[in-house]
Amino acid sequence: MTGAVTLPLRRAGRALLLASLRLDPHHFGVALVAVAIALSYYWAQDYGAAVDAARRGTVEYAGYAPTRRVLTAALGQLDRREEAEAALREAIVAGPQAFETYARNRPPWYRPEDQEHLLDGLRKAGWQG
Repeated sequence: MTGAVTLPLRRAGRALLLASLRLDPHHFGVALVAVAIALSYYWAQDYGAAVDAARRGTVEYAGYAPTRRVLTAALGQLDRREEAEAALREAIVAGPQAFETYARNRPPWYRPEDQEHLLDGLRKAGWQG
């Protein structure tokens, strides 16, 4: 799928995710929805919005570590090195095994280029993987 086709699909998907949060903000999967929203901004290269969405997710769902990984990568892409390094440390502490698993193994629902884009942000944040 080309980038020209992917971006409108991601915007439409994000709109549905945001609607699901409005309709049922207490659903058991809301933390997963929050990280998906942050990722949708990240993969659209809207890193500022990805930071905002990920920060909301880390506040509202503090125990859900994947949102911190997106926050770290977005801060890395924005070259906010000090914040990115702090976020990286927090992401690893919050879920060390999950961080390593997701960073080193592409989830089957991530496109290879999306995984590489995420890893690029993590490396810019100081991750040595």
